[in-house]
Amino acid sequence: MPEERGGPRSREPQSGDMVGKALRLLTLLGDAPRGMTLSELARQAGYPISTTHRLLSSIAREEFAVLDDERRWNLGLRMFELGQRVLHARGFAGVATPVLQRITRQTGESTLMSVLEHEQQLYVHYVEGTHQVRITGEPGRRGPLHCTAMGKCLIAFAPRDRREQLLNELELPPVGAKTITDRERFRAEVEEVRRRGYAIADEEHEEGIRAIGVPVLDPGGIAVASISAAAPAFRSSIETMHTYFEPLQQGAKELAVGLPNR
Repeated sequence: MPEERGGPRSREPQSGDMVGKALRLLTLLGDAPRGMTLSELARQAGYPISTTHRLLSSIAREEFAVLDDERRWNLGLRMFELGQRVLHARGFAGVATPVLQRITRQTGESTLMSVLEHEQQLYVHYVEGTHQVRITGEPGRRGPLHCTAMGKCLIAFAPRDRREQLLNELELPPVGAKTITDRERFRAEVEEVRRRGYAIADEEHEEGIRAIGVPVLDPGGIAVASISAAAPAFRSSIETMHTYFEPLQQGAKELAVGLPNR
């Protein structure tokens, strides 16, 4: 009797690539903060239930995944441990933390840092703001490029060929009410970001949230990362966001010295 598969949209790696299959499960768990059931994982991965169970059992033995009391699978602490090692190895923790903390003290708002990862940005560090109502971030999560301040900076200061590729091919879905979805308008926006050295996102990613971002540049003027200050729109006007440019720019200069090139 053939095995029951999780769903019709199979993104399953080649049959012999068990490592790739296991990594696919870990990636799905990373996108599910509340965990996933066995059947949910099998359906999203497009694997047979039995294969999914066998892979999870192997992953769990090495503490990369755990099964909770509600029979939901979650990433294990081993993944967190490895993630922390990567942050330290790349300088994101030791170098970035004091700089981002100082920016937050100066602005009162949350400070975030991300890097370019394929056609998305990967959030690598976050310091929460001092106000009761504040923007939150989650290191390890991925986000869009076209509708965020950091994302625009990462595109504007990417290597020329990469920048042109993103400007020509990056999808521009309407994430928020003010998202720029017209390609020529978006190109003009990125050119303006490159000219002035910072980007503004005015409720483009999420209604009620504004952000200002600056690139962290290597000696060749290529962005190795981007940092931003984000705030609720009811508290921070566009004019207020512009006042955060100076502490962000100073922080970016310090990070440029301390962060290794990717």
